[in-house]
Amino acid sequence: MKKFMNGAGTLAQDCLDGLVAAHGDIVVFGADRKHVRRRTLRAGKVAIISGGGAGHEPMHTGFVGLGMLDAACTGYVFTSPTPDQIVSAIHETDTGSGTLLIVKNYDGDVMNFEMAAEMAMADGARRIETVIVSDDIAVERSTRGTGRRGVAGTLVVEKIVGAAAEAGISLAELKTLGDTVVGTTRTMGVALRGTTVPQTTRETFVLGPDEMEIGVGIHGEPGRARAQLGEASSIVTLICDQILNDFGGLSGQSILLFVNGLGGTPLSELYLVFGLARTFLEAHGVTISRSLVGTYVTSLDMAGVSITVTVLDDRLMELWDAPVQTASLRW
Repeated sequence: MKKFMNGAGTLAQDCLDGLVAAHGDIVVFGADRKHVRRRTLRAGKVAIISGGGAGHEPMHTGFVGLGMLDAACTGYVFTSPTPDQIVSAIHETDTGSGTLLIVKNYDGDVMNFEMAAEMAMADGARRIETVIVSDDIAVERSTRGTGRRGVAGTLVVEKIVGAAAEAGISLAELKTLGDTVVGTTRTMGVALRGTTVPQTTRETFVLGPDEMEIGVGIHGEPGRARAQLGEASSIVTLICDQILNDFGGLSGQSILLFVNGLGGTPLSELYLVFGLARTFLEAHGVTISRSLVGTYVTSLDMAGVSITVTVLDDRLMELWDAPVQTASLRW
């Protein structure tokens, strides 16, 4: 598999150089280039910080800006950012009201963000709270192990919490809001081709010509089952049925329906999936009040799609609709 890169070891930093060069009106590098932050910080606003390994672009750096993140920290491909990167972002963006960390539920991310919070507090940082995103229903709920992964629903949490922070909501209220959005968000993904990792240029898993992987994550890992490839309608029915079952039904509820490409799926196919998902959910009594379709939370070049459902009340809908201006999401 051929890729545009100077070298696997510099790929993440080379991509960040291009991002900052292209969107310098919105973002800048932080101290020592350890993170990307908003060009203009607002005094007295709670800082919202997220991050993770490279390979999920445009998440997270593409969501730094008005109405979303104040900073994002990027590690090597599929590797968590280091604690010192996160500490640097905390100190540089905290303008007086504390910091909220939005962290995907992966061992490395959780450990490094937790360590960074402790280091920053010891070094004089103000209050720090953390929201752990765990929207991936492909991982069974369990009291043992890490539990459900944070995947495309992370975007929804960052958008809604970011809008609330922009409105001047306190750190404690933002923490509660973030946990609420996580609790009302479910995601499941399916892949038709594995991820090609830059270091090896080999696929992380190989499927036969008539196979699909059900329940994939965003680090190139296989899903929970391999099945015969079916028509798009049957695939969408499978995902949406799993999501509805996990909620225990959503009849009469208003939702955000978010169809996300995992990196190698054409937009035409994403819209096809959205149309099928909308038809299925409406037939089950669900109202699609808001929608988002596009490639936002990726696993490098994985050919796949995820479907995310977030239940919306009036307040969450208002926060979703609030203005946002980032490199990759704006209205």
